[in-house]
Amino acid sequence: MSDATAAISQPARRAELEANLAEFEARVHAACLVAGRDPREINLIAVTKTFPAEDVRLLAQLGIADVGENRDQEAAAKHRQCVDLPVRWHFIGGLQRNKCRSVARYADVVQSVDRLELVAALSAAAVAADRSLLALVQVSLHAEPSAPAGRSGVVPADALRLADAVAAAPRLSIGGVMAVAPLGADPDRAFARLVGVAAVVRGAHPAATMVSTGMSADFESAIRHGATHLRVGTALLGRRSALVR
Repeated sequence: MSDATAAISQPARRAELEANLAEFEARVHAACLVAGRDPREINLIAVTKTFPAEDVRLLAQLGIADVGENRDQEAAAKHRQCVDLPVRWHFIGGLQRNKCRSVARYADVVQSVDRLELVAALSAAAVAADRSLLALVQVSLHAEPSAPAGRSGVVPADALRLADAVAAAPRLSIGGVMAVAPLGADPDRAFARLVGVAAVVRGAHPAATMVSTGMSADFESAIRHGATHLRVGTALLGRRSALVR
């Protein structure tokens, strides 16, 4: 992209993001009104995967404080370009143990802790990086005991044991739970299952108040069921396939 093109496109992109953010916030307020909730309880995590670092900068200018990424290589590079910004970085994708050392260097929150062996690897990586990380237990909301390929998460019955392990691990603290509504399922029924899991974890760890669930297609349902953090990409940044940069 040439400097001249950038000079023209950046104001237009900022205006697009600002309009999308205003529409999203209006929908959040409407959903909170129906649910009897305070909109100030809802936190937006802008999911910027596949979008350029320039978009992160524009979002920060618009007041976005939390950014989510799900691929380590892309997230690490984007963080390096935006290290001066006052944003909190959430790693929200499936995490392999061999990526923990890299993720621990830039992520402030790791939302996808879904197994005990990952706790030890992430803790060791945080110690090595001399950083403290907030971790969320990723819960599977599938009605079946095992989730289909591509859908991670601990079964609800094991969520507290995993949260206990996080809380006991050096340089990790338990922040709450994260979940994704199963594809093709009723999100209301799925998110209702998460309410009980979140309450159990919070009962043992009172500071674990985060309930990260709900995305562009189902965040109104998530608000009805107690979500505190919404992970939103399309509704804010537009459809990825339509963007050419």
